[in-house]
Amino acid sequence: MRKILIANRGEIARRIIRSARASGLKTVAVYSEADAGAAHVEESDEAVLIGPAPARESYLQHTRVLDAAVQCGADAIHPGYGFLSESAEFAEAVSQAGMAWVGPSPALIRAMGDKERAREIARRAGVPVVPGSARMAEGERLDLDTEAASVGFPLLVKASAGGGGIGMRRVDGPDKLAETVAATQSMATKSFGDGTVFLERFVPLARHVEIQIFGLGGSGAVHLFERDCSLQRRFQKVIEESPAPALPESVRAAMAEAAVSLCVATGYAGAGTVEFIMDAHSHDFYFLEMNTRIQVEHPVTEMVTGLDLVSMQIDYARGELVQLDQAAITTTGHAIECRLYAENPAKFFMPSPGRLSRFDLPEQTADLRVDSGYRAGEEVTTHYDPMLAKIIAWGADRDRARIRAAEALRELRIDGIATNKDFLVACLESDGFQRGEVHTGFIDENRKQLLSATTEGKTI
Repeated sequence: MRKILIANRGEIARRIIRSARASGLKTVAVYSEADAGAAHVEESDEAVLIGPAPARESYLQHTRVLDAAVQCGADAIHPGYGFLSESAEFAEAVSQAGMAWVGPSPALIRAMGDKERAREIARRAGVPVVPGSARMAEGERLDLDTEAASVGFPLLVKASAGGGGIGMRRVDGPDKLAETVAATQSMATKSFGDGTVFLERFVPLARHVEIQIFGLGGSGAVHLFERDCSLQRRFQKVIEESPAPALPESVRAAMAEAAVSLCVATGYAGAGTVEFIMDAHSHDFYFLEMNTRIQVEHPVTEMVTGLDLVSMQIDYARGELVQLDQAAITTTGHAIECRLYAENPAKFFMPSPGRLSRFDLPEQTADLRVDSGYRAGEEVTTHYDPMLAKIIAWGADRDRARIRAAEALRELRIDGIATNKDFLVACLESDGFQRGEVHTGFIDENRKQLLSATTEGKTI
């Protein structure tokens, strides 16, 4: 492997470029017309224009990305997260073109990307799975009353091909069930090209805890401990941390063991994340899904373990990572990641596109990492995810990490667009968060108080 093409944009493209260069590789960036002046384009050794701004006409175009790799003589492709990262068809095309695919096999991507199929695989591996229904293709209803009674209310209608909180709707009773199933099927068809949905029990007071794993195919797998991703809005993560607060050691160990068992059972190869939903009271946990790629929140794990997950991915794809010792993987301290979004929390977190007339980020240190794909003067468009940066703080304990994260957010200077900066500080400084009483409904339940804390100038 000599030259790697990064099939992505923004902060994750820049992140991959750093590790690729540290591994002695040349890098190739791809970009849309909207990203012609982006940092990842300037920082790569080569760059290729692949289409207009809309992702479906550029970053999601399999053939254009592959043609760019061939054109530049790349012999490997790293997909990052989002876009084509979980496309089995793209992974197959990369391999067929004689290039290394930095990720798991197409068969595993396909199997774990289908949520209901992934649930069945998890069941067979002995991993606890949240109760759910059979799959329903668009237009298909099965016996909704019977299926819902088996699952229980409240429940979620979920798109089988969904992800990132997209294609997920809560239903509290039978009255709206058929209507919600039909609407979710239609939306899933438009968003993912697959209208299949299923019903899944909704755990009212739940925590979202995930295990970072690394598989070595038939040679086993290891875990890199857990991340708590419970603070979410619209089913999308906002603040992540490791270790998970107030998690009994026995539960942490059982969750890690379940994740590794799933990887071993499937012969998983490379970096991945096994996500669980956990009852905040009983600590019972259930398999939610598996992401067959690097996660947005992977820096949290890197900060507490001292490992470089992207370099590990590259080394494995090169055949240079042949074994990992679970006993040698340890954690130190606590890390918290805050996702800085171009959005307006007061308007239900609606995106806030526009020009970044000022975008001053805090200085990075050993205890503070800032990953961003934007610079001052650039335009935040409606074409892509509105995440501006990730602020990752480390501390010897949770409280020190929390305080450092809040300090870093206060150091940010952003003009031109609305952001969730002050809202994030309000979350970090709220009494419930400080006590570690996190759950997936935390932001919804406390939204008014959190907004009040920002508008009264308490976090400025």
